[in-house]
This record gives sequence, structure tokens and C-alpha cells, in this order.
Amino acid sequence: MDSSNFSNHIKLNNIKIDDEFWSRYIELVRNEVIPYQLKALKDEVKDAPRSRCIDNFKKAAKTVKDIKSGKSVPTFPVDKWEYNDENSCPESFKGWVFQDSDIYKWLEAVSYSLVNTYDAKLHKTAQEYIDLICSAQLDNGYLDTLYIINDRSKIFTNLKDRHELYCFGHLAEAAVAYYNATGEDKLLNATYRFADLICDTFGESGKKGYPGHEIAEMALVKLYRLSGEEKYLNCADFFISERGKKPYYFDAERGYERKDGSLDYFYNQAHLQPKKQDEAVGHAVRGVYLYSGMADVSREKNDDELFSACQKIWDNIQSRKLYITGGIGATADGEAFSFDYDLPNDLAYSETCASIGLIFFARRMLEIKPDSKYADVMERALYNTVLSAMAQDGKSFFYVNPLEVLPTACRLDSRKRHVKAVRQKWFGCACCPPNIARLLSSLGEYCISENENNIFVHLYMGAEVNCENADIKITSDYLDSGKVSFDVKCRKPFTLAVRIPEWCDNFSISKEYEVKDGYAYIKIAKDTAVDIQFDIKIKLIKCSNLVRENIGKAAVMRGPVVYCIEEADNGSNLQLLSISPNAEFEYKKPCIIAKGKREKANNNLYSEYKKAEYEDCNIKFIPYSTWGNRGENEMAVYINIK
Repeated sequence: MDSSNFSNHIKLNNIKIDDEFWSRYIELVRNEVIPYQLKALKDEVKDAPRSRCIDNFKKAAKTVKDIKSGKSVPTFPVDKWEYNDENSCPESFKGWVFQDSDIYKWLEAVSYSLVNTYDAKLHKTAQEYIDLICSAQLDNGYLDTLYIINDRSKIFTNLKDRHELYCFGHLAEAAVAYYNATGEDKLLNATYRFADLICDTFGESGKKGYPGHEIAEMALVKLYRLSGEEKYLNCADFFISERGKKPYYFDAERGYERKDGSLDYFYNQAHLQPKKQDEAVGHAVRGVYLYSGMADVSREKNDDELFSACQKIWDNIQSRKLYITGGIGATADGEAFSFDYDLPNDLAYSETCASIGLIFFARRMLEIKPDSKYADVMERALYNTVLSAMAQDGKSFFYVNPLEVLPTACRLDSRKRHVKAVRQKWFGCACCPPNIARLLSSLGEYCISENENNIFVHLYMGAEVNCENADIKITSDYLDSGKVSFDVKCRKPFTLAVRIPEWCDNFSISKEYEVKDGYAYIKIAKDTAVDIQFDIKIKLIKCSNLVRENIGKAAVMRGPVVYCIEEADNGSNLQLLSISPNAEFEYKKPCIIAKGKREKANNNLYSEYKKAEYEDCNIKFIPYSTWGNRGENEMAVYINIK
């Protein structure tokens, strides 16, 4: 690895996004999403599934208080994925095993929002919930409400399925974000205590286990970078290097004796040691969280072999397992990566969290090796799947992000029950909504990175940026005209490296430049202005012909934005619509209009083949990110080409 390429993202307090498109999302999260999600966590959203998250912390705090006072504390089973009123006692833990993580992600979003726009009331509310969380911590540092409430004797006995280390990971990410935002260390100190317990428990002289659901790896690296404590980095490295070793830890944990050399635990990415992996497999969210942690550790340890594995896995995702919308995880069976080129539209899982995790992975790869292929995917996922997953009022959400929807099939076809034609108010398993909030609140950290000699621009958002080498004001009309301008106030000479998007065939830059790995490098020695014009046009994009579902079809894109057709604009039976490969498109912000054909419907189930009859029609395309905001109706990304 060439450490001279390494860069660090701009800290959130050094970038102020001022962008017509993105500022409204950041404000939507601050004004609507964060308050709404707290109501959901408190079970105050009418007709929404109950969270039980806050209740669990209150129960755990009472348990800790009773233990300290010497009272007898009951125990309950820890043998389920989800605990509800039908299968568990009223006094026990409720919800999914990872329910704690929802409040942690909410706190992380709050932290970023406080940096963007300080809000004293929100700050006070966050402090109240931090007090509650800390009151639920055991004296030895352990903090997971499932085991604290139900059975302390079973702590760290089922790493594969019970998600303690996953919840710890989200706790650590929230604690670091909150400390960076406020300077307050109560939650951070509680996190250090839990991290210390984990480091003391796992390692060469302790348990040889590792998380069943990854995220602790990159969270431990965050704690290391903040504290300088090597043990946190070494623990992350241990979790990664131990993963997939034989005999499998998960076999021993469940008392299984494997008598052959078979591979197992693909779902957990624990079938092989990560350094030996070259394909994205298993649960997609777990996968990209692991790959993000691998990238972090490879950088800190300067581990070429681990980084090489990251590159191979990335290339497998990008070239064979990525939806045009930036979605990953094609199958509902295990919420998982499927086989190469298996990208069904109407059965797509494409979990929101998976695209967010892919963005995490992309940023880390960019900060190790600046290559536009990482930022191109980051941009694709952000503008399409991530934005699609939240309603325009911020109060309903998609967990699954299909590329084709027939509402009747969602209700009546069991294979498609995971697909929803309208966004949901909340979920019992609510990992996605707070994940969206924390990503959109921290957008500034994904736009720009820097090292001693370079400032890299990865995403084109209007902003004021304070870098080591310069202050830069970015004015962006990226989505409409393709024009981006930089007003640079130089502190010392540096090179400005700006990404050339994959969708752009032609561009102009007002200064001399050299292109390397998809970035145009411009030498800056004094205060100056740089203007970039990207030629943004409407394109028809086809899949590889190895993607069986999309033979004879194409998708419409304009810049980074994927478009779709909806029944609300084009009538029912969208499968009967087609356009010419030479169709003329008209852009009417934010929609696209094209002349097309509608095949006349044939009610005969079978008939002798004859040439189809068509009638002319206008076809309206809307940004994929906005579909599903006008009630239940059909939707399709791909359209027939004839």
C-alpha cells in the first residue's frame, strides 16, 4: 500500500453544506426525521410497530440498580431473535436482539445534526438519553440490554446470533460522534469501559470469537483513532484475522463437531479468513460492514494482503452484484448477495442499510487509494437507493428497495411479501430509518478528503470547506446544468483533485490538469477560481446480457440520477410500454418526457403469434428516489426497447 495516497475526510465542523438539493435533506432530517424517530423509539407513533428500545433501557437500568442494592434479579431465556408479548414475559427484554442499536444510531444522527445546526433543546434531549443508557451499564463495563435484563450468565456465549458486539459497534460510533460534536465524554467513557471489557475478553489469551454481525471492527478503529489506544486497533485486527479460521469458532460455540473440511458460515462472511476472500457473499449489510472494517484495519496496519482482498471484493460487487440504483443484496433469502449477475427487479431485496454500508466501504477505499470507481458507486447509491428509502416528508421508510413493483403481487405472492408498494411508518426491525438519518446528517464527511499535498473532491455539493491547505467555496449546479465552481483561498501550494464522473462523456476545466484514476489533478499555488462543466445528458443504460431479467430493456439516467416510470403518470401495466433506442427525451425538472409506444393488451391467455399492435403515447419518467410518494401504484425502472 502506498501511504502517500492516504487521505482523511474533512471533519464535519469544517464543512458547511449549502446546496439547493442536499441542504433540504439535511434540514428535513433535523426538523422532521430526528423528532419523528424518537417518537417511534418511544412507541408514540400511532399504528406503527412498537420499538420497545427505550423501555429496554429503562428495564436494564432497574436491573442494574437492583443488582447493586443486593436484590434478587430474575432471569429469562436468551434463545430467540425477537421477543414479543406472545413468547416472553412482560418483565423481560422485548424486540429484536439488536434493538439497542436503534437509539445509538439516533444519537449519532443527533450528534451530526448538532454540528450542522446547534439546537439547545435537542442537545438536552440527547443528554437525557445518554444518562439513561449509562445507567443501564454493569460495573464491569458490559452494556447490552438483552443480557442485562434476561440473563447475565449468558454474556458472550452466542456471538453468532445475539448481536452484543454489533450493538457495541453502534454504541461506539455514536459515542465518538457525540464527543466530536459536543466535547462531552460521558457516553464515550461508558463506551471505553465496554471496549476495555471486550479487549480483555477476546484475543490470543482469551476467547477466539468474533462478531456474528460485523460493525465492531470499524467502530474499534474509530476508538483507536480518537484515543490512540493500540488495544482497540489490535482487537479489530484480531476479530478480522480470527474470522473464518478452522476449526470454526461458531461450531465450537454451538457444540457442533465438523467431521469434514466443508465450508460454512457464508451468511456471516466467516467461511474463510477475510484475507482469503474475493467475493461478496452472505448477508449484504454484514458484508459491507466487515469490508469497511477490513479497509480500516488494512490502512492502519499497512496490510497489503488485507487491502488486496478489499479490492477483489469491491470489484466483484461493482462488476457483478450491483443494481443500477446502487442497491446490493439481491435476494430476500438471508437478505444476501446472490450469485453473479442475479439481479431480479421485482424480487430485489436491496436493503437500505446495505447501500449505506456500501457507501461506508466506498469512502474508506477512496481514502486509501483515490480512484473514481469508488466514488462513482458511492454517488449512485446515495442519489438513488438511499434517497428512495425515505418519504419526502421524512416520516415513512422503505426497508427493501425494488426496481419493479406490482402492488397486487406484493400482497398475494409470498415470494414478494418483502416488497412494499408504499413506505412504512416504522419497523419492528428498524435498522434502516436511523441509518438514513445518520448518513444524511454526516454528508459533509463524504464529499472531500485531504492529505498533505492534495484535496480530493469526491461528491459535488455546494459547500464552504475549511481544509489544511485552503478554504474553498463550492458552488454547485451539478444536477441541473452540470456546472461546478470552486473559489479557492490558498494557504500553501497544493493539488486539487476533482472526480470525473463515470456518467460524463465530455467535460471542461478552466485550469490545466492531468487525469489519473478518474480524477483531474489541478495544481494550485495561489488564490484562484476553478470552473468545471460536466456535459450532463439523458442516457439509456443497458445491463449486461447475463442479467436475464433485463434482456431487451434499458433504464433512463440523467447524470447520477436513475429514473423510473409509475402508474400514476403512465397508467397500469407498465410492462406494455416501450421506447425506441433513438428516442428523443425532454427534461422538465425533475422529470423526463419521451415519446413511446403502448402495446395493446391481449386478454387471451394463449393465441397464435402475430405482430403486436401499438399505439403512440407520451411516457413520463421521475427520479427513482421520489417514487412511491403518491400512494400505492406500479413502478418500474427498466423499460422495453423496441
